[in-house]
Amino acid sequence: MNLILLSDTHIKQGQSLLSRLPEELISIIKSCDLIIHAGDFETLVCYNELDSLGKLVAVHGDTDSPELMKLLPERKVIKVEGINIGIIHKGQLTSENTDGLRYLAKEMGVDVLIFGHFHHPIAHKSEVLLLSPGSATVPGIAEPSAIGLEIKNKSVTGKIIRCKDNSCTYFEFQKSPHLKDNV
Repeated sequence: MNLILLSDTHIKQGQSLLSRLPEELISIIKSCDLIIHAGDFETLVCYNELDSLGKLVAVHGDTDSPELMKLLPERKVIKVEGINIGIIHKGQLTSENTDGLRYLAKEMGVDVLIFGHFHHPIAHKSEVLLLSPGSATVPGIAEPSAIGLEIKNKSVTGKIIRCKDNSCTYFEFQKSPHLKDNV
């Protein structure tokens, strides 16, 4: 199963997500089996645009509209091909110290924890896989980014997708959460 991870799109009222994403990334999103967004859409319009591209699972972020805060949970756990995936926007988390993220992942009972808020991509392997897709639209000091995942035979492989203009480049990683020797 192919997944695309997004977060922190921060589309303001009157703006369009689709007009801000590179065409190649839109094509990748449309070809995935599942879209996961880790919060901070900001507007219901942004959520609806992304939802129109495929099956969407999402949580709300701290800058989302009151409509989205009511519609979406703060955290969510899903199971994909035998892998438990947790989705949050943020909590008491820092990107420099992953201990809090690892403990949260264990508390949620997940193999993979997807989180947002930091606007730059993070792929940290330990007993759990910690992933932040960054932001494809408001990256701050990083390049615009997303993460592509493939889950097959209880193994997770992925790539950080860095986007500039209408093209994307990739950095690949792998994690078999149930096999200690691949950590």
